[in-house]
Amino acid sequence: MIHVGVLQFTIDIPHAGSLKDKRSVVKSMKDRVRRKHNVSIAEVDDHDEWTVATLGVVMVGTDVPYINGALDKLINALDDERDCVLADHQLEIISPQ
Repeated sequence: MIHVGVLQFTIDIPHAGSLKDKRSVVKSMKDRVRRKHNVSIAEVDDHDEWTVATLGVVMVGTDVPYINGALDKLINALDDERDCVLADHQLEIISPQ
């Protein structure tokens, strides 16, 4: 049975003085997250805000504890980011009935 883990999180980028600064931080973070955690990631909201970004991450698998653990590790990694601050996150595992 397939399960989908969905993580939405908001980051603050306090040093961003323009959308170009924000895009640089978001792009490098997205590349790092994709490479290290094998997930899909996209910016989903706050496109015109300079110092805030909301991103969504999706992971698909057959083992709920594995998905949950992998996304928890991702949250911990986001806490350790130096270019931004994790402001909020929501994690949900969607399973068919």
